[in-house]
Amino acid sequence: MGDLKAFLTIPRKEAGYRPIHERIGDFSEVEQTLNTHDRREQAARCMDCGVPFCHWACPLGNKQPEWQDALYKGKWKDAYEILSET
Repeated sequence: MGDLKAFLTIPRKEAGYRPIHERIGDFSEVEQTLNTHDRREQAARCMDCGVPFCHWACPLGNKQPEWQDALYKGKWKDAYEILSET
């Protein structure tokens, strides 16, 4: 994994929502997305916790810790391959 204590030093960041005055005029996504830097930083917060609760919480059975680590390291192809296994 990346930085094993990053979840203590990097605050959680939510992408947020588009402003209401924009949303009422279309049917586009309501939630915004984080930029590449923020996505990598948030991926670094994933802990190598031994019993990853994100595994059983994911209805698709995705390998969340491995995927987060690939994102953190900028290995986009590896991240895609990990997700496509499930």
